[in-house]
Amino acid sequence: MRYGPNLLDEILRRTDIVQLVGRKVKLARRGQAFWGCCPFHKEKSPSFKVENARRTYKCFGCGKGGDAFKWLMETEGLSFPESVERLAGEAGVELPKWSPEDEAREEKKKSLYEVIEAAAAFYESQLRTNREAQAYLQSRGLDAGAAARFRLGFAPRGNALIEHLKTKNITTDDMIEAGLARSGDQGLRDFFYDRVMFPITDLRGRVVAFGGRGLSPDAKPKYINTGETDFFAKGRLLYNLAEARKAAIKAGTIIVAEGYMDVIALVGAGFEHAVAPLGTALTEDQLQLLWRVAPEPIMAFDGDDAGLKAAHRAARLALPALKPGHSLRFAFLPAGEDPDSLLRGQGTSAMRRILDAAEPLARVLWRAETEGRDFSTPERRAGLERALSDIVSLIADGKIADYYRREFDQLVFDAFKRRKPAAPRQYGRVGSRERRPATLAEPVSAAVKTSLLARGGARKLKEAELARLLLAAPSLALDHGETLAALSFSEPSLDRLRQELLNLAASGHRLEKDGVRNHLERSGLGGVLERYSGEVPDEDVEGCFLGAATQLREMTERAPERSKAMERFKSDPNEQTWADASRLLARGSKD
Repeated sequence: MRYGPNLLDEILRRTDIVQLVGRKVKLARRGQAFWGCCPFHKEKSPSFKVENARRTYKCFGCGKGGDAFKWLMETEGLSFPESVERLAGEAGVELPKWSPEDEAREEKKKSLYEVIEAAAAFYESQLRTNREAQAYLQSRGLDAGAAARFRLGFAPRGNALIEHLKTKNITTDDMIEAGLARSGDQGLRDFFYDRVMFPITDLRGRVVAFGGRGLSPDAKPKYINTGETDFFAKGRLLYNLAEARKAAIKAGTIIVAEGYMDVIALVGAGFEHAVAPLGTALTEDQLQLLWRVAPEPIMAFDGDDAGLKAAHRAARLALPALKPGHSLRFAFLPAGEDPDSLLRGQGTSAMRRILDAAEPLARVLWRAETEGRDFSTPERRAGLERALSDIVSLIADGKIADYYRREFDQLVFDAFKRRKPAAPRQYGRVGSRERRPATLAEPVSAAVKTSLLARGGARKLKEAELARLLLAAPSLALDHGETLAALSFSEPSLDRLRQELLNLAASGHRLEKDGVRNHLERSGLGGVLERYSGEVPDEDVEGCFLGAATQLREMTERAPERSKAMERFKSDPNEQTWADASRLLARGSKD
């Protein structure tokens, strides 16, 4: 149902947002506003502001904010219509009446919900008397408490459910429409029989369908779900989401397992924010449901080939829908294990370690393209880069696509383009004479000391190399802005060059060479242009830049260690301090 702006404004006007937010956040009055610690990120000093005058909340730390409708959507995982209905009820605002046809359809739905609820109660009662079904659940580690919590049941053979529902004056048409019975050549029969039953609820917690697991080894298929109905589509709901979403909002994440038993096992082990698709691969609708309650759901997949394929499908599915702050992470279980078996065999701590080690989406996509493959030829490596470029092209958000492109570029560079460190010198026989490293026979002379100190210019040489590359190909600042921003130049004029290029990239300029040179001259960097302009290698400017950036970063990180070694050498020039300083400075020159 669509709600007009006047109606929504009236609901907001009657809602005391300070009181609403105050149910979850401790607020203190400061002037006309109320302040507290943000519930969306950890902080010690209050930066979360709530105002009745504006009817809004706003965190100045993480940027979260909105009105009362948004508050319920973000803290309780409600949809917008559910938020409207909740606040309208609390504020005493009457929502528009439906047409007679709408009312009739809603009444019909209500009656079908009651039919499905009656079936759920019947299945529950049957489980309490069926030893075979009870034995199966016990073999999976489920006790009576777990069965009751998830309202598990049993569908007996024959047409037991149909006969039961007839005693409640429920028509066969309603049974068929609710997905509980079907008509065939042999007449009307129960849709589920000889199966352990798992009720499936909607976001309001109403039972709308069932999943059934066959008890017989010959049952085909092993799992079946209720067919599509007016209020159930298996690609639009998640098992246990109604119960899990409050725990997921509190935990800041949600776990997506593969099946019903996995969810029940996870919840029983304390992971109450666990859900599962309904016997299908994850769908886009289900992904949006997940993102409504947590920005980075954890996909917990079995460690077999099927689990890896499911992970890769989910990763590809997410790409077009990615948005800032929302992604997926992947927790892979050991081969042959699922959450149910792992928890029973190794306990909660083992599962927690696996979840804590969940991998980001980009890393899983990289693994999917590279693991178990041979990239020993240039053509194969080029094919990999093409495949990664195709992956990036699926991402609709331009900023996210740019970050993925940089991430993959770095991974390719680390895997194939980074220069290998020089092999250590081998001392052995040359002709008939043994060569050994030289040793100092006396204290180091002043001349040697001066020479050694002069070698500290390796870092400046590397900075100069980067400056030449950036001036020759300024678009590097656009393609690898994050890498450039992380560098530290000791030469002030080169640091100004770095900042100017980053500012140009951030402002959306194309960074064409002539235009950049004109800008730098106007900015007082003509001296830098004169000193560092020159020829650079044609074969792989980008690879040279990434390699030099990595080497400069490593030099910067080792600078304190080198400085201490030099101080020790200057104060006490002996064999040991010379060896220490020489080793560190030699590493710098090789970088």
